[in-house]
Amino acid sequence: MDVMTATRVTRHLNAPRDRVYRALLDPEAVARWKVPSGMTCEVHEFEGYEGGVFRISLTYREAATTGKTSAHTDTYHGRFLKLVPNELVVETDEFETEDPAMRGEMTITVTLAEADGGTDLVALHGGLPSGVSTADNEAGWTESLARLAGLVEDEEADGGTKHCATRAD
Repeated sequence: MDVMTATRVTRHLNAPRDRVYRALLDPEAVARWKVPSGMTCEVHEFEGYEGGVFRISLTYREAATTGKTSAHTDTYHGRFLKLVPNELVVETDEFETEDPAMRGEMTITVTLAEADGGTDLVALHGGLPSGVSTADNEAGWTESLARLAGLVEDEEADGGTKHCATRAD
């Protein structure tokens, strides 16, 4: 029997839930926040509605780093299983890889709750393949949620007029 592993990361965001929810379903915003440092993000396909699919590639800047899909790239695809506006995003992700240790469908559940004038976000990433370190996954989520905070909180500071780029810097 395979043992499924999971990570759980929380973050308080000084932004309203509707702004955070929009950033979870906007491909331009996702390209900015849901990418580890040292990588770029390319969103190939993104249908931000329940039942919608997405496909995303993360490419390492350092040539010495090996990707899961190709020489320097991790590509994954998935779909949105359940969306409750301003409260919940449930999606499945799966790496496109030949490596059996990296295969398998993962489920990511993000819940949003109003708290202390902002939003408490909880991200539960379940079903991690055996080749994915839970410590690395948790560190990646922590870093990404910090970038999400910067994105939605910066938007708050400038009155919500900031526009997103299509690639992560």
